[in-house]
Amino acid sequence: MTSWADQWDTGADPIPRRGSDGGDGDGKKQGGDRVEKTKAAAATGLKKVKAGTAQGFQWIKDKYHQKKNAGNGKSSKQQGGGGSQIAPGY
Repeated sequence: MTSWADQWDTGADPIPRRGSDGGDGDGKKQGGDRVEKTKAAAATGLKKVKAGTAQGFQWIKDKYHQKKNAGNGKSSKQQGGGGSQIAPGY
């Protein structure tokens, strides 16, 4: 059985293009640089997400404790002091 392309495609198959690495066949260095840059960007982004999430949870906990303490007639001042820190550049 033949495929649809075999039945209806009358033209020749295209010749695959060579990469833009100069044609020497050793594109590993350039590709490796891209992979390292991608890894670095992903790691930086993950650190920012982690820091933001920690700060968000700390904010929720602080609000909960403020509300809880305000209902008992206690001061709504934050207890502890473990504020979270945002990653630089966030």
